Formats: sequence, structure tokens, C-alpha cells
Amino acid sequence: MTSEQTFIAVKPDGVQRGLVGEIISRFEKRGYKLVAIKLMTASKEHLEKHYEDLKEKPFFKGLVSYMGSGPVCAMVWEGKDVVKTGRTILGATNPLASAPGTIRGDYAIDVGRNVCHGSDAVDSAKKEIALWFSESEIQKWTPAQHSWVYEK
Repeated sequence: MTSEQTFIAVKPDGVQRGLVGEIISRFEKRGYKLVAIKLMTASKEHLEKHYEDLKEKPFFKGLVSYMGSGPVCAMVWEGKDVVKTGRTILGATNPLASAPGTIRGDYAIDVGRNVCHGSDAVDSAKKEIALWFSESEIQKWTPAQHSWVYEK
């Protein structure tokens, strides 16, 4: 089985609304493995680096300000096709285009308060994970139910 990792962050609106547990639960119920988690308020510099691909967008300054306005729950999830499937679990970036049953479809209305961030590709996941976590913070472990979730 080919396994990959993705970066998922519950944004300040999701943390303030008490949605961290629900988001964790959805990834766990899907069969993905949590390998790193921390609650932190990111600095402006950290967020500018995270969103550097959006720095020319008119909403960049507001995004960085908003993301630094409160704690973020940063996580690394691992499993088969977790980047693509993780994005599906989250729903479309614009919550109004998100299907019911997705996190954004169930809990968000405005694109600027869309509850969570998820890596959009394996390469960006690697970059984001390295920005938010040191190698020693990422756990290597095998869940007891692994053989019940994955075929050999």
C-alpha cells in the first residue's frame, strides 16, 4: 500500500466554534491516521510563508491577518490517497459550492471563514508539513485496526 501525508488545519473560526473534534472524527472514521497535532497561534511571518503562493491576491493581507487572529489546530494525517480524499472530506473552498456531508458544506457559509485548510497536492503537503512541524513531532505508528482498513 502506498501511503502519503497531508496537512490539515482547523482555522480560527473552526477552533472558536468548537469544531476540532468533529473534523478529527471525520478523518478517523474514514480510516486515516493522525500522526501530528498541535494548537498554536501562528505569527504573521509564518502565515505569509504558508500562503506565499497567494501574495499577489487582493485578499492576501486579510487572510494572513485573519489566520493569525486566534489559535489554529495544525494536523498531519496519513493514509492511502489522503491528500485528494482529505480535500473531498473538507469540501469546496467556497462553502456555498460544498456538498452537504462535507465539513465546509455542513459548517461554513463564507469563503473567508471556511473552517479548515487542506493541502491541494502531495508536493504542497510536504512543504506545508515541513513548515508547521519538525520531523521529531511526526509520529510513526501503526493503528491496531490497520489490517481492517487496508488490504495487503
